[in-house]
Amino acid sequence: MPADSDLIALGREIRTRRKARNLSQEALAELAGLHRNYVGLLERGERNPSATTLFQLARALDIRLAELVGGL
Repeated sequence: MPADSDLIALGREIRTRRKARNLSQEALAELAGLHRNYVGLLERGERNPSATTLFQLARALDIRLAELVGGL
């Protein structure tokens, strides 16, 4: 099943924010309480995260959720 363009854009934003903080996928996953493989799937736009997951990622990246999804 092809990935949705919105999910791909979200994944790119997660990756950009993660790299800006010099975090590995594993480090981000640990901070967010997620599995490393799941973070990879999100970054590739292969999973549709729940609102709870988006809040966890934003907190782990030390940004507001609106900053994570506002530009999409």
